[in-house]
Amino acid sequence: MNTISHAQRLLPSPPPQCSSLSLSVRLALVLSLPLPALAQAWPTKPLRLVAASSPGSGVDLVARVIAQKLGEQLGQQAVVDNRAGAGGNLGAEVAARSAPDGYTLFMGTPAHAINAALYRKLGYDLVRDFTPVTLATTGHYVLVVNPSVPAKSVREFVALAKARPGRLTYASAGNGNATHLAAELLRSMAGIDMLHVPYKGSGPALSDVIAGHADLMFANLTAAMPHIRSGRIRALGVTGGARADSARDLPTLAEAGVPGYAVSAWYGVLAPAGTPSEVVARLNAEIARALRAPDTRARLAGDGADPAPGTPVEFARLIQSEIATWTKVIAQAGLKPE
Repeated sequence: MNTISHAQRLLPSPPPQCSSLSLSVRLALVLSLPLPALAQAWPTKPLRLVAASSPGSGVDLVARVIAQKLGEQLGQQAVVDNRAGAGGNLGAEVAARSAPDGYTLFMGTPAHAINAALYRKLGYDLVRDFTPVTLATTGHYVLVVNPSVPAKSVREFVALAKARPGRLTYASAGNGNATHLAAELLRSMAGIDMLHVPYKGSGPALSDVIAGHADLMFANLTAAMPHIRSGRIRALGVTGGARADSARDLPTLAEAGVPGYAVSAWYGVLAPAGTPSEVVARLNAEIARALRAPDTRARLAGDGADPAPGTPVEFARLIQSEIATWTKVIAQAGLKPE
């Protein structure tokens, strides 16, 4: 938001006897107000939450839950803007270049920490160009296969892949995406060979696994759960260090045959760098309130996501840790920065 235009809206028109009062004097009066007074005027228009993925993906589902709650709590419409493409970089760049006024937010994911480690040149910097607001949810990826794949456990799948080197196809949400590197890590640790088929988003990738055009993928548990329940895909295991609360019957890959394997899923909200600290604090409080609401927790739990709001500082530390972790994973998988 332009500071001058915002300040002008905070002042009523001067009475006739003060019509000669200059704009600069009036603006100085507004800017002399305590900053919390300016923050209290926010929001005065709809909010946009950019999700760097296609509709139906895990990040899209979480973004829509948050947007709906924010709209209700703030009295302003909050809409999800899906910007899939370039492994999550397209949406991130759109958000990074937006005005730092609190009206554009961004859903960050492990893909963006991966991209920070994988690409030498990006149109944005995850650390420099964004202000962390809060971690939103934590969760798991899940190894799913089309029912036609004759494997009902992780061990059976590894044996099948070894018997059919290079013949099984795995879908991903794009080159360098977490769903790609999760499979590359499995390939490296289990000593198997599979063919990568990248898509423009996890939604289309999952759809093709369901349709049988690809054999398997590491899907976000949030997006995959409805299809697992319906039997359209078969789940073999989750990627976290512990079993998912929403799917206790599914083993982790580590306990099911790939010792040491662990990949975590998370989503968090960021704002363009320079967003006023008072607005960031308000957003942090409102999103935490939204995520702790009983109906929100129940809805997210049903989709395999666990609300995990925290402070901006805690989220910033997580992002730095994830970048370091994925830098190591990329090296272990033998992938070269592009």
